[in-house]
This record gives sequence, structure tokens and C-alpha cells, in this order.
Amino acid sequence: MWQVEESGSSDELFRLAPMTETEPVLSPLERMTHLERLQADYATLGLTTGRHPMALMRPQMTDTVRAGDLKQVRHGAQVKVAGSVITRQRPGTAKGVCFITLEDESGHANAIVWPKLFEEYRLVINLESALVITGHVQNESGVVHVIATAIAAMPGLGMPEQASHDYR
Repeated sequence: MWQVEESGSSDELFRLAPMTETEPVLSPLERMTHLERLQADYATLGLTTGRHPMALMRPQMTDTVRAGDLKQVRHGAQVKVAGSVITRQRPGTAKGVCFITLEDESGHANAIVWPKLFEEYRLVINLESALVITGHVQNESGVVHVIATAIAAMPGLGMPEQASHDYR
């Protein structure tokens, strides 16, 4: 058993500490921007409970259509969709066709990439975590796809990288 000896001074523990008195420095942290908070969420958690990254980027991407609005776009119309890549699929039975699903603040946009276009944009498709896909809307019986004609990396506006589920 340990025994604690009482000394006459309650400051005995601190007798060798320097005796300077200073005011505590209280400087509140600056408030994080939405983008900084989003980047911190993805860096620590891999997700966010806040606004979707595309909601913050949408004002700079006025020429793109939100995924949730694709159903209202007429069949055959040319569009640009943008978002985080959540899946890339290229099944062996699809004869080289690649299927990409993008996610934005309003939902999912599915794109079909024919083999010749896939070869042209292979590196962008496989290495970028967010894409801008230009193509024609295929809207049949309520099922909407974008038939890709061009693919580009999302402009570097600070969007955090998200993991995708690829080629399974």
C-alpha cells in the first residue's frame, strides 16, 4: 500500500517551478469556410454530414445539369454533367463499354462510354475522382443515361477526393 506523507506546504509539489505569472492567451480559432470544413470532413472521416461538395462548386459550373434534373431533359439533347465518381464498371460481357456513375448534390447521373472514347480518355476516367462528362441524353421509359462524347477532369476548385467503387 502506498502512503502519502503530508507536508506543511500545499505548494511543495511546485516548489521548483518558476514563479512567473502570465495571462493566458486566448485567441479563438477563425471560423472555417464551408470548403475547409468539407475538406476536413473528408480527410478525417471520408464523408461529410454537411452539404455535398458539388453544392459548393455549382455556382462556378453554370453550364452543367444537375443529376436530379436529367429526367426533364429531352431525349437526344446535349448536356454536361459533373460530380464525384462513385462507380466505374467495365464488365467483360459489355464488349469494352464503360459505365460511370457520378454523384452530385441532387442524385446520380449514369454515363455510358463507348470503347473508342474510353481508350481516348482512359487516364482521366481511371485517375480522376471527379469528372465532367459531355454527352447526349438517352431518356427512355424513365431510365436516363448520358451517352458520353467527351470527358474531362473536374476543375481544381478544391473539391475533396472521394473513394469510388471500381471494376468489380
